[in-house]
Amino acid sequence: MPSARQHIYRTELVWTGNVGTGTDSYRSYRRTHEVTAPGTPVIAGSADPHFRGDADRWNPEQMLLAALSQCHMLSYLHLCAVNGVVVTGYTDRAEGTMIETPDGAGHFTEAVLRPEVEVASPDMLDLAHALHERAQELCFIANSVNFPVHHAPTARPVPTSPA
Repeated sequence: MPSARQHIYRTELVWTGNVGTGTDSYRSYRRTHEVTAPGTPVIAGSADPHFRGDADRWNPEQMLLAALSQCHMLSYLHLCAVNGVVVTGYTDRAEGTMIETPDGAGHFTEAVLRPEVEVASPDMLDLAHALHERAQELCFIANSVNFPVHHAPTARPVPTSPA
């Protein structure tokens, strides 16, 4: 059996929310920050608006859900490519549920991925649907979280144009 391979990832986070007085009170600073990684564009981040964040910036909860959705899609597309399922469109409208506890902490209780897949031929539909389970098993991010990640996929063939 091959040995496990290790991968190292690096990011940099810079808080940009000091409006002059630092964190001298809960209301005196912005939650804005920038996330970067070598060779990638900046992600403008903040807290969820419920926690005094900016609605026009990504918050960590959204980024976690997006990472789950991205990882599933990339695993799924790989499986489709090597199993003869030609995917021509993919959209996921994911949803995550987080519970905020009375002590101010919180945790996700679940995530539901809802991939809508378009395939090249109706005869690919059954396999296209089945490959979501294997994609879930392969997803690095889903394998790293301590809450269930469900998926409710749909698949349809590419619409044919009227003759």
